[in-house]
Amino acid sequence: MPDIAALKHHADLLDRAATRVGVDLQEAALSGRLAFDDIADSVLRCSKCALPEACQVWLSEPAEVGDTLPGYCANHEVITALQENVK
Repeated sequence: MPDIAALKHHADLLDRAATRVGVDLQEAALSGRLAFDDIADSVLRCSKCALPEACQVWLSEPAEVGDTLPGYCANHEVITALQENVK
């Protein structure tokens, strides 16, 4: 299991990626659209990703209108479903 610092790093990547595509994970959890356990599971999925450096590069680039998650994102399905639910 990843250490605490690694989990915090991946939680940050997850939150920043979701925010970039217009998804507020905290709001989704508070409104009941996403269980808090699902956020924890998403962080764990992120921590097992083979491409966290690519994610960091994507997040460091200027955001563009209509940004979508990279296809390699381990949480693509979860975040895209939340994104579609907001529209």
